[in-house]
Amino acid sequence: MRELELSDGVITLSPLRPEDAAAHLAGEDEALARWLGGGPSTPEGVAAYFRHCREEWETAGALRAFGIRADQGNEEDDADGGVGGGGNGVLAGTVDLRFEHSDLAPGQVNVAYGLYPSWRGRGLATRAVLLASGYAARAGAREAVIRVEPENAASAAVARRAGFRPAGRVRDGHGTLHDCYLRGLDL
Repeated sequence: MRELELSDGVITLSPLRPEDAAAHLAGEDEALARWLGGGPSTPEGVAAYFRHCREEWETAGALRAFGIRADQGNEEDDADGGVGGGGNGVLAGTVDLRFEHSDLAPGQVNVAYGLYPSWRGRGLATRAVLLASGYAARAGAREAVIRVEPENAASAAVARRAGFRPAGRVRDGHGTLHDCYLRGLDL
């Protein structure tokens, strides 16, 4: 598989790889486990999930899971709130696209994201959502969906900064309430 890379000069998105599992486990904190994983990860669980992510890429499946990679050489904030330098492979978090799900209408893609604690507050999640949304548009999606639990104010702020508009509240299959944000993906 040819390695896809999407970059804005500050971060680079590339498919998650099984060898990213250790960095993911090292970066996971309570907030990431709560909002994205439903609980703390195990080495076995992360390894299995990252293998699944790779298989989804290789088979053009419904899931496209990207590693958010940032330049570790320059961790000072740029004037625009990002980290300087472009992605050189330091895993700072993840952004996932789901092109098919029972909660999605045709043409919609679900966007989920999370950063490890030392990378938060620099605008990287917003950059990752924008890059991933561009990829989703080129892959045929017409609208991106972000679902955020109402208590997760930081994630809701990312959605708003990335141009998503509030679209009401929905309950998922487990009964969890989410604020829904939508953004058209016109090319």
